[in-house]
Amino acid sequence: MLIAKFLRKNSPFALCSSLILLTSSVFANPAHPADPTSTTSSTSHSELASQEKNKHASITIFAAGDIADCKKKTASETMAAQTAKIIGNGLAKNSDAYALTLGDNTYPIGKFEEFTDCYGPTWGQFKDRTFPSPGNHDYGVPLAAGYFNYFDAAAGPDRRGYYSKSLGQWRLLSLNSNLSGDAMRKQVEWLKEELQNHKAACTLAYWHHPVFSTGGHGNNPVMKEIWSLLNQANADLVLSGHDHHYERFTPLTAAGEIDEKNGIRSFVVGTGGASLSPMFLPKNITEFRSNEAFGVLKLQLREHDYDWEFIPVSGQSLVDKGHGSCH
Repeated sequence: MLIAKFLRKNSPFALCSSLILLTSSVFANPAHPADPTSTTSSTSHSELASQEKNKHASITIFAAGDIADCKKKTASETMAAQTAKIIGNGLAKNSDAYALTLGDNTYPIGKFEEFTDCYGPTWGQFKDRTFPSPGNHDYGVPLAAGYFNYFDAAAGPDRRGYYSKSLGQWRLLSLNSNLSGDAMRKQVEWLKEELQNHKAACTLAYWHHPVFSTGGHGNNPVMKEIWSLLNQANADLVLSGHDHHYERFTPLTAAGEIDEKNGIRSFVVGTGGASLSPMFLPKNITEFRSNEAFGVLKLQLREHDYDWEFIPVSGQSLVDKGHGSCH
């Protein structure tokens, strides 16, 4: 009825103009507008941008082992205080930066008082941004009680000394090289499940006793099975301490053979503060080594690759840096 009245009262030209205006109005104001700035959707653009930023964020890691030794000096006089300055300055400038400990966090036997009185005033300044691992000196007291009491939940569940973390596109595996027997078997089984169920673009594992080293302790077979599992899973980096020097190896297979394409690149970074120690003859798998400087290894972890750089303490010099890609 309304349309019929409209047709009787208006010319064809008026009708055509009205229809054009009506059509334009409908398309200019759709029933459900796609507003790119809207924050009422289930996932806003700002949230998506934040998620994308985190996905592609560059993560900075500072790592070393063999750290706090106050047997002859106060905490502020130790080299641990000097390496802590490097890390503290780096963390202050970057909210996406963290510290890793590679075992032997305190000397001589890992008592709780050693953690509070020597580690605490040095590396303990950034305890809330530290992912630790235990060493043999931490087990100088039964069950590494000082280590687990000090780090508490940060040392992983059930006082077993191993756990995992995700940072950006990287999976970090903090493992315990001080275990044996059933405890080590449980760690191996846990790692198998971890590698199977939590695949990542890039993987970094760290523990105390190095599988390969030219330092005074030499190679340590205790973690060879774990190295093999990591190699099969295409892990990228392994960090250790124990020998008090700095050493970088060429990428290696499970058998310790050079494989630039599929091998694991590993570092010994026992330069966190305890006295540096002698090295044996270099091996053909050694790419760089030195026992002439205290310092920390700095890693820049990106979505598909990484950079490494050794940062010596103030007044000392040691240059080793490079770039690698994830498998």
